Amino acid sequence: MGGFFGAVSHRDIVLDVFFGTDYHSHLGTRSAGMAVWSPEGECTREIHSIANIPFRTRFEKDLPDFAGNIGIGCISDTDPQPLLVRSHLGLYAITTVGQINNAESLVNTYFSDHGHQFMAMGSGRVNTTELVAALINECESLHEGILHAQALIDGSLSVLLMTSDGSIIAGRDRYGRLPILLGRDADGYCVSFESFAYQKLGYQTAYELGPAEILRISADGFEVLSPAGRDMKICAFLWTYYGYPNSNYEGVNVEIMRMRNGEVMARDEVAHGSLPKVDYVAGVPDSGVPHAIGYANRCGKPFARPFVKYTPTWPRSFMPSRQSMRDQVAKMKQIPVPELIEGKKLLFVDDSIVRGTQLQSTVEFLYESGAAEVHMRSACPPVMYACKYLNFSRNNSDMDLLARRVVRELEGEDGEKHLEEYADSSTERGQCLLHAICDRLGFDSLGYQSLNGLLEAIGIDPEKVCTYCWNGKE
Repeated sequence: MGGFFGAVSHRDIVLDVFFGTDYHSHLGTRSAGMAVWSPEGECTREIHSIANIPFRTRFEKDLPDFAGNIGIGCISDTDPQPLLVRSHLGLYAITTVGQINNAESLVNTYFSDHGHQFMAMGSGRVNTTELVAALINECESLHEGILHAQALIDGSLSVLLMTSDGSIIAGRDRYGRLPILLGRDADGYCVSFESFAYQKLGYQTAYELGPAEILRISADGFEVLSPAGRDMKICAFLWTYYGYPNSNYEGVNVEIMRMRNGEVMARDEVAHGSLPKVDYVAGVPDSGVPHAIGYANRCGKPFARPFVKYTPTWPRSFMPSRQSMRDQVAKMKQIPVPELIEGKKLLFVDDSIVRGTQLQSTVEFLYESGAAEVHMRSACPPVMYACKYLNFSRNNSDMDLLARRVVRELEGEDGEKHLEEYADSSTERGQCLLHAICDRLGFDSLGYQSLNGLLEAIGIDPEKVCTYCWNGKE
């Protein structure tokens, strides 16, 4: 994943870009960058790894070097950025968010002559933001170039450009899988993924870009360079998992959706008579908590926090390279409340079950802490397909996904023909999947939110929501 923030104003915007970008840190853990144009026309740019140190700590020492009334920043889980580009379209800084599945093919097709070269990453890959810039530069204007690049890529691409003439160009991806919003204050405008990021800085929502829409923003206003498209497929995981609780997408608040989602799950379980007898309902912290609050409120079971995450010395951005170390860090974060665990029957709601690795260690930790029973509920359906648009789960293969691996173990390759049945717990295959995962991870029972229930909780036109990771439908 990733996120970006930009601002253009009649005043200095360095702190706005600094804090606005920092407020996107929950969307990525690899690298981050800031670029600001000074009043003298110089672009100051810094890029740092945030794999082990949070954005704010990394960039605080750089702040005295930045000054200007226009700037952009990014959190990236892909390549180091923003990049500074000079071409016939002028000098501009660019940052991108999305996923390009055909990057190598694009390089081979469009840049195979001897007149083009790219700086290689340590792995030998091309920086995808540099590739996007090269595609943009094939056209006669920046907004035409963005449309050109979006039309060619397989995946998803949102773009933020800062031009040397004092404007920002923002382009939402073709199907609006991620949001882009404009904020406004008395001195200018900002561009952001997360609405709370600019509201905390004193901006008010001025505009929300539609799918494929491109805007040019200055300190005095904005203009539409390319109108919004008709078709939208915004990612449902914005609401269930990686969106921040205070944010709104397409007019729907994240926290409210999550509580409503839990209510829908509990309502359906009560109707089906499948609600287990438990002492407490709890959420797997942090994003599972509001789902669990809604679940508890609807089913009438008391909500509790049998364990909490200790984060002061274990920030989310600390991501060791070795899996064994990551597992140990996850374990060290979990601090039990023995009085709420020992001898208790617990029902936990998690935002999703993707690979299941950390969830298995969580269940083991709860039993080691004295739990009598552990029941698990997922706030979304079984994840059957690796995301090819945003890479929210960092899985490169469908077989990295717990549900797909279990289907393969149950029925071999023939199971691939029946994924829709396996995803539906009302079917015989769906029940087999639940029992197999329970046996593997040690749950006393397992339930998944239905796709219809999830879409009901989001509350916008289902045709406008991307559900690819659950049903494989584009």
